[in-house]
Amino acid sequence: MSLNANLLFVLILSFILLPLLFWAFRNLPKENWQVLACVPGEKSRGETRRGTNYTWYGFFLATAYVSGVLVFLTLMGSIAAPKEAMFVLIVIVLAICTPLAAILARLVEGKRFTLTVGGAVFAGLMLAPWIIWILNATLGGVFGFRFPVLATLCAMAIAHVLGEGMGRLACISFGCCYGKPLRKLPKFFRKLLLPFGMTFFGKTKKIAYAHGLDGQPVVPVQAMTSILYVAVSLCCIWLFLEESYVVCFAIAAGVSHGWRIVSEFLRADYRGKKRFSAYQIMSLSALPYAAALIFLFPPSPVGRTSIAAGLASFWSPEIILFLQVLWFIIFLFAGRSHVTAAEISLYVVKNRI
Repeated sequence: MSLNANLLFVLILSFILLPLLFWAFRNLPKENWQVLACVPGEKSRGETRRGTNYTWYGFFLATAYVSGVLVFLTLMGSIAAPKEAMFVLIVIVLAICTPLAAILARLVEGKRFTLTVGGAVFAGLMLAPWIIWILNATLGGVFGFRFPVLATLCAMAIAHVLGEGMGRLACISFGCCYGKPLRKLPKFFRKLLLPFGMTFFGKTKKIAYAHGLDGQPVVPVQAMTSILYVAVSLCCIWLFLEESYVVCFAIAAGVSHGWRIVSEFLRADYRGKKRFSAYQIMSLSALPYAAALIFLFPPSPVGRTSIAAGLASFWSPEIILFLQVLWFIIFLFAGRSHVTAAEISLYVVKNRI
């Protein structure tokens, strides 16, 4: 495909994503954007029933996961990777990294009902190249496929950066991963960030029950992360389509882990007892590891990329069904709130009988 076609694809994505982000920054901190649905259960007392809350956090996180997977499928399809092999790789990586988001958060923060993207991303970076290598050596030999390791890592890194950038909308809706109060910043930074400060409302948002910072402007760290990651992912999509795999992987991995180190200093939520958090240590160690991967798995010829082939590759019933099932599973896993509850009263509207 020509340069113009690749740029056109990136521009279309930009026109879709950027308005969504700015709408979300304005609206999701509001109280009514935390709970998406409340499902009544058994009776608690009198005529009220216990309710299970399903959150917008789960909705946006599931959408972010699926968006990342969709971009991965498109990019891998552009280099003619077989769909069946991509399915296997996606399922293995998600099956490992999704539970680790809860396990590592429990180990670092000591909380049972918390998720961490940072820990899951670190585990994914550590394990992904070797999962790809093992698949090439085993199933690849049997079924006649071979993933180009660096190009595949690029597609995975882009999928992660885009997915996490969109996933920060989930954090805004639930009021987690929040920044420090602007009033506690040095005067220069307070004035600089005051026009962009984010204020959350609602006593069931994490920023309220964990630190009592609802109604106060805080550093918009989720929005900063979202804009940076989405912009980087768009840039790296173009680099991937132009077959600049080394630069693409260096930017995607470098920015995502580098910003995680910096952004942790801007956050007010609990990140462990140490000043330099475990997540920052993970990201710091990930940077030289990512650089080493470029030398361990140098670029290999993959043929000319075709964005048209990439877009056509996911337009099939099995992939659409797979994405729908994946969205539903992630929504149930992350969307059911374990830290909020509800009491529901059902009654008959008699004047409408």
